[in-house]
Amino acid sequence: MTTALQSDQLAGVVDLFGALTPAELERALEELAFKQGSEVDESGLATAIEDAVASYALVRYDREGTTLLVPGPAAFPTLPENAEDLPHILEIRERDVDREAAARAVAERLRTEAARAVAEGDESAMRRLLDVTYDIAVWSDAVDVDDLRARLDDELDA
Repeated sequence: MTTALQSDQLAGVVDLFGALTPAELERALEELAFKQGSEVDESGLATAIEDAVASYALVRYDREGTTLLVPGPAAFPTLPENAEDLPHILEIRERDVDREAAARAVAERLRTEAARAVAEGDESAMRRLLDVTYDIAVWSDAVDVDDLRARLDDELDA
């Protein structure tokens, strides 16, 4: 898209449906660009989605063999202009989200990334991941990352 959407706006689009596959989100963003009179940059769509996942604004998890995206713990879902009609245009029904499965996927990814950041001594990554642990505490009570938060705190204080 020539008009770049922020991660929170991508989360807002996904939130309209509860969850979307990556392909459905790309299709929704293409429709949104059309409604806004913008041009679509196909590689930009995929990059924007990956950036939102990397920042924990979107969470990727598998449900019954299908990869779904849901708003993540670092998201403040915001609807971009003209997005409210997307459910009618795309004819995609709202999905129920398996919050526990999504939370487990986030926690697993967070633990992997934290272990890597600690092993590499990457303080910037540790601080970013520490912030995500606080976001997760508000976002879901299905997982506990207090031990991870304490470990990151200890590493940063050392």
